[in-house]
Amino acid sequence: MDLKNKVALVTGGTKGIGAATAVLFAEQGADVAIVGRNDDEEAKKTRQAVESAGRKCLLIAADMAKPDDAVRCVRQTHAQLGRLDVLVHCAGGLVAGRLLEVKPEDWYAGFDVHVHAIYHLCRAAVPLMRPNKEGAIVLVSSVAGIRGLPVHIGYQVVKGAIAQFTRALACELADDHLRVNAVAPGIIRTAFHKNMSPEQKNHNLNNRIPLHREGAPEQVAELIRDLAVNDYITGEIVTIDGGLTMRIA
Repeated sequence: MDLKNKVALVTGGTKGIGAATAVLFAEQGADVAIVGRNDDEEAKKTRQAVESAGRKCLLIAADMAKPDDAVRCVRQTHAQLGRLDVLVHCAGGLVAGRLLEVKPEDWYAGFDVHVHAIYHLCRAAVPLMRPNKEGAIVLVSSVAGIRGLPVHIGYQVVKGAIAQFTRALACELADDHLRVNAVAPGIIRTAFHKNMSPEQKNHNLNNRIPLHREGAPEQVAELIRDLAVNDYITGEIVTIDGGLTMRIA
């Protein structure tokens, strides 16, 4: 699928991986709707970058943990940009702590933004994408949803749920020529990992990641773009982690 003159909706699109994806899609010729919780300076900067690429940018302030907001984003994108071809769900956040440390309200909130959001987004988007006879949904999972870790059980569970949602929906939508894939990033140079201690960072680079470096948001964006345009890939969860998940030690 060629992105030229297509329309993409990117949740969490105002910073990090989402912002890099929005800008890359614009450079490939797509108009882009970007969603963030606030219409802040980061959001405006991303919108300017999309518009600098010569494409339209719709900036939507919304909270993906709220079902009505998720549905509104899809409908507003279609109404104001004229169509919807690609849906990318980057919005998320850490669900911190071990089992006995995670408060029930935090556990439920994690499911709201990571899992329930894609349910509402996809339910709203699929009927609008079907008439195009092609389209792509790309979800952001994590290597934490593939391998067990001794901390952050809630985050691991919701990211694992995204992976299985991807496979199930890919099977369901194949006859509609709508493809569904997910990316599973490792340690990427974003604000999500900014609180990592120097000791933990050095341990990751020296002992856990065979390539001995962090990834960049732009590299994840390139993978998301590839999954959006390649019409012979569906139902895949593709890791981008410098080899982290293949390492035993």
